[in-house]
Amino acid sequence: MSVSPLSLFLTFAKIGLFTFGGGYAMIPLIQREAAEKKGWVTQEDLLDVVAIAESTPGPIAINAATFIGRKTAGVPGAVCATLGVVLPSFAIITALSFALQAFSGLKPVQYAFFGIRAGVMALILRALWTLFRACDRNAFTFALMAAAFILVCVLKLSSILVIVICAVLGIVRAQTRKVKT
Repeated sequence: MSVSPLSLFLTFAKIGLFTFGGGYAMIPLIQREAAEKKGWVTQEDLLDVVAIAESTPGPIAINAATFIGRKTAGVPGAVCATLGVVLPSFAIITALSFALQAFSGLKPVQYAFFGIRAGVMALILRALWTLFRACDRNAFTFALMAAAFILVCVLKLSSILVIVICAVLGIVRAQTRKVKT
């Protein structure tokens, strides 16, 4: 599939401009724009994108934009999608840094950020729910998910190490199932 780099830039600039809360909050918008509206990637591709973006260094939204841009329009697409998702945030953060210095003590500003955080949590939960529905749901995946959660959140193991372990266990399971059939 070939997509114009300009289209990638504009789409990811829109995502970057209208999403607050970081990369996880961008996932639902990336899903809606890249998978549902434009058909650049499938839901399964998006799961892979999130898994890859999560396990590589850097912000998840930038990694996802780069991956989708590269997949749909090569290196120019990767560059344009990445710039598109980064530039609005950069401009907004630069402007806000000056404004927040001057107005951070005001109650309305504090209340506004309280509301924004609540909205971001809703976006993150929606993305989690959508990705959960797209995954295989069986005893193995539930056990793996629970074990990964415990390893990262309770035992404080490195997320990267846990992702590698889960990947290895997924490969082993797939290979053993292939042998049985």
